Amino acid sequence: MAFLFDDLVFWIGKEIKEMAEAELYGHKEEIKERLLDLQAKLDMGEIQEEEYIMKEKELLDGLEEIRAREDREG
Repeated sequence: MAFLFDDLVFWIGKEIKEMAEAELYGHKEEIKERLLDLQAKLDMGEIQEEEYIMKEKELLDGLEEIRAREDREG
């Protein structure tokens, strides 16, 4: 019976890890899409360069935070 419990705990842990990685990857892709949208808005004159620089920094900071977390977690 303990063997089944250990397997269940291992499986749950694995599922949680996979879900967290999928969410993290999704956030990275979302940030990359937002960076592309931001660049397009700048190119089309919808935003000024100052606004672009400020928003780009926020997005790049978020991307860097995700990458640092990935490095820490291995």
